[in-house]
Amino acid sequence: MSRKGDCWDNSVQESFFATLKTELELSRARRNRAQTRTEVFEWIEVFYNRQRRHSSLGYRSPVAFEEHAPIPN
Repeated sequence: MSRKGDCWDNSVQESFFATLKTELELSRARRNRAQTRTEVFEWIEVFYNRQRRHSSLGYRSPVAFEEHAPIPN
């Protein structure tokens, strides 16, 4: 844990939620909470975890990164 006033504790989460809000345009009104939950779930499970390229993975999707990862002995 960092000390009081240091923002390093949750920078990864803050970055993820900023990306989520931007790419999914969560600022616009939705019909209801269930629709929003469904859109967020689909964005995370279908797009973010399988298709979206991540800079920390060499600009490859998690699926492509896993396919080329060395198999541990």
